[in-house]
Amino acid sequence: MELFARLLLFLWVAGVCPAYILLPLKISSYSGSAELLLDKRSAVAGGMALASQPAGTVSFLNMLNNLKGDIGRGYYLEMLIGTPTQKMNILVDTGSSNFAVAGAPYGNVKTYFKPELSSTYTSAGLAVSVRYTLGSWEGNLGTDIITIPKGPNGTVTINIATILKSEEFFLPGINWQGILGLAYRILAKPSSSVEPFFDSLVKRLGIPDVFSLQMCGVGLSLIGEEQAKPAGGSLVMGGIEPSLSKGDIWYTPIKREWYYQVEVLKLEVGGQNLNLDCTEYNSDKAIVDSGTTLLRLPMNVFIAVVVAIKETSKVQDFDDGFWSGSQLACWPQGTTPWSYFPEISIYLRGENATQSFRITILPQLYIQPMADIGVKMECYRFGISSSSNGLVLGATVMEGFYVIFDRAQKRVGFSASSCAVIGGTAVSEIAGPFSATDISSNCISKRSRTEPALWIISYVLIALCGLTMLISVILLIIPCRHQSGNGLTDGSSLIRHRWK
Repeated sequence: MELFARLLLFLWVAGVCPAYILLPLKISSYSGSAELLLDKRSAVAGGMALASQPAGTVSFLNMLNNLKGDIGRGYYLEMLIGTPTQKMNILVDTGSSNFAVAGAPYGNVKTYFKPELSSTYTSAGLAVSVRYTLGSWEGNLGTDIITIPKGPNGTVTINIATILKSEEFFLPGINWQGILGLAYRILAKPSSSVEPFFDSLVKRLGIPDVFSLQMCGVGLSLIGEEQAKPAGGSLVMGGIEPSLSKGDIWYTPIKREWYYQVEVLKLEVGGQNLNLDCTEYNSDKAIVDSGTTLLRLPMNVFIAVVVAIKETSKVQDFDDGFWSGSQLACWPQGTTPWSYFPEISIYLRGENATQSFRITILPQLYIQPMADIGVKMECYRFGISSSSNGLVLGATVMEGFYVIFDRAQKRVGFSASSCAVIGGTAVSEIAGPFSATDISSNCISKRSRTEPALWIISYVLIALCGLTMLISVILLIIPCRHQSGNGLTDGSSLIRHRWK
């Protein structure tokens, strides 16, 4: 491999080949989450506790640096479950609502929860299954007590699913054994009657209904010595910590309380507006999801972004495989490719609906280091992908910002993260307010169906099919004579009343 790298370096120096090469991408990635100057730092606390202000039994400072990151596979939190306690690392996911842990060994997952060894575990007698964009699992629902060593003080009884079967969920090389869903209860399985983890925490410990998240993996590669030094981060439960942000915090309203759905007004690449209808950005939904690795865009938006990057970047002849995520782009060691690419800006609606603010990610966030080839080449992947189920502000974006999930006031806040720095240079920016009067007052054109609603529709369809079959059997068994005006017609049959 080193000889191959030396040959490539020689050809590059000689001008025989371009400054980059492409290699097949064979690395797994996890996927299954302006306002007025009104809410400046001084007003941020309205109704919430700051980390520097003690609130009851909560020790915010104890929560700093309580996360570790599997680069490209999510950030996890240490938890103690049951009596006696069993220590496990749990993935933090703002794009789902179930708390679940491995209940049996699986592949390289050797640490798992043993409910039979916990005197405080109680089975609910219910089966539960959850499917993500990538991966799924099945298990049993129960309750037990948990303690978070670097979290709010106290022990809390919560709903917990033990995972007994899974597909593409526990990825190779991960350091976590479960998932902490922090979204709203309407997404909880098997039904919204299952109280999610954070709801239980707020109710039983009396902490404010807000948590904030900083993910510090920017610039670290998936392969190389960085693996031995996992990324850090902080999950602050019950408040916000000013030291984790740089400058003002800007808030955008939560449009629906299921995922953390927000409203995107427009995108710019290299300062140039994509000029798409704003409903394109919110097609199906636009959400903030820590459990998704990439920035995922609806297909039309993704195509427009790739075209704009090609037009504004200094490297225009990448193979399609790089943009689709199937190939890596490699440069000679020491080359900094980020200067070849433009910045990307996302405009979010402010709490004042006539204004917006802009979050900007520099190429250091979406052109992501992945591997070293020998000692002479460095490879990168494209940290943006297409999506068939909405726009997702995943880790590609979130690693640039300190993100506040203010559930009490139904808003999500963004501030430049104190750890989003490479070589002394900030890789994210935030600015506003900007006028949004030239943009539709509602960029969410159609109300998305929630997953529970889809289940109801499925059950109705099954019932209708069963009724149709029953009628058919009766008609076959019981002789009958056609009478004018009493038979089935196209007007009275299911043909006119099918779900579409």
